Amino acid sequence: MRRPVREITLEAQGVTLSGLLALPDTGSPEAVLVALHGGGMRAGYFHGQADPGLSLLTLAAERGHTVLALDRPGYGASADALPEGLELAGQSTLVRAALAGFARTHPTGAGFFLLGHSLGGKLALTTAADWTGDGLLGVDVSGISDRWAVDPRQLTSGGDRGPTHQLHWGPLALYPPGTFRLATPLVAPMPSREAREVSSWPDAYPAVARRVRVPVRLTFAEHERWWRCDSATVEAMAAQLAAPLVRVDRLADTGHNISLGRTAPLYHRDALAFLEECRTRHEQQSPADREAA
Repeated sequence: MRRPVREITLEAQGVTLSGLLALPDTGSPEAVLVALHGGGMRAGYFHGQADPGLSLLTLAAERGHTVLALDRPGYGASADALPEGLELAGQSTLVRAALAGFARTHPTGAGFFLLGHSLGGKLALTTAADWTGDGLLGVDVSGISDRWAVDPRQLTSGGDRGPTHQLHWGPLALYPPGTFRLATPLVAPMPSREAREVSSWPDAYPAVARRVRVPVRLTFAEHERWWRCDSATVEAMAAQLAAPLVRVDRLADTGHNISLGRTAPLYHRDALAFLEECRTRHEQQSPADREAA
């Protein structure tokens, strides 16, 4: 039986952001997991409908966490206010403002944990890099590296068929029956400002990585086709992070859209295990150590 997941809106500097919210049974959560979807998707990506076991929101709430899956700025409720979307810096500003507002009205436990997929992974890292003060436990990123494996203009060419469909999904057998039909409502146009910035991530990443000072976990799917994820590329990417802890995981029998595939439960369990590790580290640190980090 699915745990209730409801729609939510948050105000962020005059912009309304929409999303999905799942709460634990306990009055106070262990932490708040903030999930950020990729390009051309929406928050429901993390609440897969093809199989009850796919939902990150359901699983994390069962484990005692609040889960907030946001429609990134330019998607969902903010699409009319931001018809061209925003670059990463602007998205990060609004996400941080939305989370500050959320914390004023909801218990947050040990703090926030950011989980981002694909272009949402860029935003998770950028938001962590721009974070000030305490309250951020760690970052979990999938579906992205810092080197494109293909011409990134394919991502913004407006199609999800033929070769582009293979880049997004990989072998179709990796997904439960009904996935593509049920995923149709999750698809949304990529805003133009976001699309124009897509190709610049390899140049932007080093400066972002140097400012990320919380633990980071990077996961690479076996059938990832958008991004280079050979050992040398991944090792160099991880080395640029200023994070006190960096974990790298690889997931077999998995395509780019990890959270909609058959291995989603495994990925989500591993992400929650990393959240718990980050929470334990955070609670063992003194306030002075947290400030120094």
